[in-house]
Amino acid sequence: METLKNNSKLSDEDLVEAIVETNNTLLFEILYDKYAGLVYNKCYGFAKDSDEAKDLTQDVFLKLFIKLPSFKGKSKFSTWLYAFTYNHCVNYVTRNTAKKFEKQSVDYKDIENLSEDEEDDNSLLTMKVDKLKIALELISPEEKMILLMKYQDNLSIREIESALGLGESAVKMRIKRAKDKLVNVYNENVK
Repeated sequence: METLKNNSKLSDEDLVEAIVETNNTLLFEILYDKYAGLVYNKCYGFAKDSDEAKDLTQDVFLKLFIKLPSFKGKSKFSTWLYAFTYNHCVNYVTRNTAKKFEKQSVDYKDIENLSEDEEDDNSLLTMKVDKLKIALELISPEEKMILLMKYQDNLSIREIESALGLGESAVKMRIKRAKDKLVNVYNENVK
């Protein structure tokens, strides 16, 4: 038990390295305990209810244990895990396009905290939350993912670059296009 306590003091990156070396599920439990709530919240944004979000969370952690060796430490583990979770959820939604999601993980505080130093963000700030939720359902999962990474998770451009394996200009362009699309969908389809 003392060893487990000492291991819980390791950085996420060192913990991942130890898990990969030993395949120790007790060490993986430390990561699970630390990130299960965050992963659940991300999954809930793509799920139609809490049971589906719990299933998605379980799937993420099952796949994560298998994929941990692919973590190379080029970004923080938490950033890599967010991208891993988003990619899993986007793939899930894409595979189940017939399903409509009823709940989104966006609330008034998320809209309130949007960066005001970018001109395009002002149009997002004027949207009503309920209508914004509807508009988010109407854009592609990839567009939704990058907007949530930027505005809900407050990831920097550099963190998104690292998580998605894209260059700075590609990330900025995708964010701009996703914002423009969201504003257009909001204005055209949401009354």
